Amino acid sequence: MTSTTPETPYTASQTDPTDSSAMSSSEKKTIQLVYFLQALGFVFGLTFIAAAIINYVKRADMTSYLAKSHMSFQLRTFWWSVIWTTLSMALSLVIIGYFTLIAAVCWTLYRVIKGFIRLNDNKPI
Repeated sequence: MTSTTPETPYTASQTDPTDSSAMSSSEKKTIQLVYFLQALGFVFGLTFIAAAIINYVKRADMTSYLAKSHMSFQLRTFWWSVIWTTLSMALSLVIIGYFTLIAAVCWTLYRVIKGFIRLNDNKPI
């Protein structure tokens, strides 16, 4: 017995979280802005905080899986870098704090660059 109801066509964005076709240009611009502000934070520290504020404000507007993954990645980068920088500053009374601070800066820079490259390749992070 055959059914007369039409089946809904398969679209990759329904099941494939790596499909980037649903990402709007405004979402991509917002995410690029946050990555840019995070990178600029190495020179002007307050832009790193501004990036986190923008991320929290615009987070609810993100609809695609790709945009949401980058927003979460950016926020995790922010908070872990704050934790490691604070810990490093406390440990700088002992010499090891300088080494952990260098590691935290390198780790944060790596994550900002990696995220921006993955965004330009339309891949989630």
